[in-house]
Amino acid sequence: MAEGAVSIAEVETAFQKFAVHGDTKATGKEMNGKNFVKLCKDCKIIDGKNVTSTDVDIVFSKVKAKTARVITFEQFKQAMTELAPKRFKGKGQEEAVQLVYGLMAGKGPALVGVTKVAKAAAVDRLTDTSKYTGSHKERFDESGKGKGKEGREEIPDASGYVGAYKGQGTYEDKLKQNE
Repeated sequence: MAEGAVSIAEVETAFQKFAVHGDTKATGKEMNGKNFVKLCKDCKIIDGKNVTSTDVDIVFSKVKAKTARVITFEQFKQAMTELAPKRFKGKGQEEAVQLVYGLMAGKGPALVGVTKVAKAAAVDRLTDTSKYTGSHKERFDESGKGKGKEGREEIPDASGYVGAYKGQGTYEDKLKQNE
């Protein structure tokens, strides 16, 4: 291989990463059209001038089997050999393919627009249980951990004594004294 050439194993790793992206049932051996376009966008094969998403869709349809919805790695390599001369005009076929493989090497799907956890001072202040007052304070123990059901509900006293009775639990003691 020439200096700066990218190994097929690196390209296959990138193929597998994109093939399983967004699909829990995917094995990484086949890639659908959506992930193929995502690979081309994220690896900057689609440049907006020479290669557009329409070109990528056409090449995908051309290399896949008539009834199939996915392509294998061999078909993927064939698709890259068709896209490479379009992306790198003026270069030889093999050199253009190596440049396209260079764009893909070591890349994975970009997670654009993934929701981040908000960590603001206002959220910290509102969720600090040490600052709670009144009935809300009773829902948490000293460490700030919630008490669960005991903290939310008033659990009835089923001991048989009237509420606020000061001599609770002394009846048995009186019976023992009388004997």
